[in-house]
Amino acid sequence: MNLHGQKYRGPQESFEEFANRVSFALSDDPAHYHQFRMRLMEQSTMPAGRVQAAAGSLRNITMFNCFVSGDIEDSFVDDGGIMDRAKEAATTMRMGGGIGYGFGTLRPEGDLIRKLGSRSSGPIMFMGIFNEVCRATASAGNRRGAQMGVMPIWHPDIEKFIHMKQNQDKLTGFNISVGITNEFMDCLKTGRLFPLQFGGQVYRTVNAENLWNMLMRSTYDWAEPGVLFMDRINDMNNLHYCETISATNPCGEQPLPPYGACLLGSQNLVKYLVKRADGSFDWDMIKFEEDLICFYRAMDNVIDKSTYPLPQQEVEAKKKRRVGIGITGTANAIEAVVGNACYGEDTFLDHLRYILARQRDVLYSASVERAKQKGSFPALDKKQYLDGMYIQTLPEDIRAKIAKHGIRNSHLTSIAPTGTISLTADNVSSGIEPVFAYEADRTILLDDGPMSERCYDYGVKFLGMKGKRSADVTVDEHLAVLTTAQQYVDSSVSKTCNLPQDVGWEQFKDVYIRAFEGGAKGCTTYRAGGKREAILTSADEPEPQTPQEEAASGQTCYIDPVTGRRECE
Repeated sequence: MNLHGQKYRGPQESFEEFANRVSFALSDDPAHYHQFRMRLMEQSTMPAGRVQAAAGSLRNITMFNCFVSGDIEDSFVDDGGIMDRAKEAATTMRMGGGIGYGFGTLRPEGDLIRKLGSRSSGPIMFMGIFNEVCRATASAGNRRGAQMGVMPIWHPDIEKFIHMKQNQDKLTGFNISVGITNEFMDCLKTGRLFPLQFGGQVYRTVNAENLWNMLMRSTYDWAEPGVLFMDRINDMNNLHYCETISATNPCGEQPLPPYGACLLGSQNLVKYLVKRADGSFDWDMIKFEEDLICFYRAMDNVIDKSTYPLPQQEVEAKKKRRVGIGITGTANAIEAVVGNACYGEDTFLDHLRYILARQRDVLYSASVERAKQKGSFPALDKKQYLDGMYIQTLPEDIRAKIAKHGIRNSHLTSIAPTGTISLTADNVSSGIEPVFAYEADRTILLDDGPMSERCYDYGVKFLGMKGKRSADVTVDEHLAVLTTAQQYVDSSVSKTCNLPQDVGWEQFKDVYIRAFEGGAKGCTTYRAGGKREAILTSADEPEPQTPQEEAASGQTCYIDPVTGRRECE
């Protein structure tokens, strides 16, 4: 709880006082206050860190984790141009919000600017402005600003974008991703040339496979850029009829329109393990559903009670009322039920489907009930909403209720990485990720600088079991969990497919093809032994030999930065 106090609580505020503050700020009435307070105390429902830090606090910070920038006009100083958006980004990050940008609106480097008689610096150069704003802007709550930069695959500067972070010190304020179109995937499959274009003009056509290999090689070595399947994101969007998405929040689980706001929270699945001899899950889901409805009501209230960095963000949030509730502690909970290290196997996936389907259905039903009391979100067009591709996957009775009564929130589900909130809940497994290690050293950013903390897996420490670690999970198992979860989530899923150092090149590339074919909205990989440093390092393996022992053996040895294993050659 020491970390929780440093990250989310005020001076001298106890955990109980924290629960009082947050539940009072977000409750509907006294009964809801007591219900929500109890769940915060037991950490069965956990709002994202911004909500925990901001709700009812004296600090002028937002309850929303992340936002997406307004469209960046192709101008340096005009209204809506680069400098305007940089100023808005600074305001957003100062109040605790991360921010994503779509840079496909900026003309390529070297393009003629006719009214000035000069040449464009291009989006890569302008990203440096946003990067320095991020570096100079301290976000509230012991963290620096977080950013996501997205470039569409069709942009003429895509090659520069792919290469720009192949280092340890450039654009460190950004995560970056490439927005992939269906047209590109078709060109890749059929061998057709792919056009790079801007403003309706084709600049050149390229070999799609060569461009794909360039992207894959970068993420193989540097874990970036990530890949976003942007056409699928827009096709599956519940608000397909009134918005176009070109960027996501910094972790990718919330594709958002211009000025869109990201409101996150998670149910902690280890709290639904029944303490019986068989160690089973509460499959009746009575407490799960009661907790979820109570949690949802509080999260919906965030939209009306939060402070917003920008007025445009408030308008957007209240017009559509997006909420993104997901799960954490997934690997610990399901592996405790099954009784072995089963992450990604058929039994694990069956349990995951059941839990996520129930969570989805309860949330959509609860949102309909709240619409009866408080009204639907203002941007609702019932016919077009019900025609949405994701809404068509809902049970018929829920669709019928939406048709009759409307719905309070446009979106309701999202699976976030939950790194810090999971750590503050006794280090349960994060989001839908596998256990990283039974012991791990994690770097945590605090007011007085970074701190390395030894963390012990919840399953080992509290359940007496060892789940399957990330390094032991196969490519197939990572993909199966990603694509299974995405079927039940209306927004998106943040999941990293951790791959071994010796994964074959063709197998590595195939991860992304299979993610696309399996219905994922994006894919991120981290290959052990790559060039990007890790936030987490395993402490499971024994210490390496001393330098004297290594010298005597005639070997050159090093420690893998992700697995912690000693590798000798």
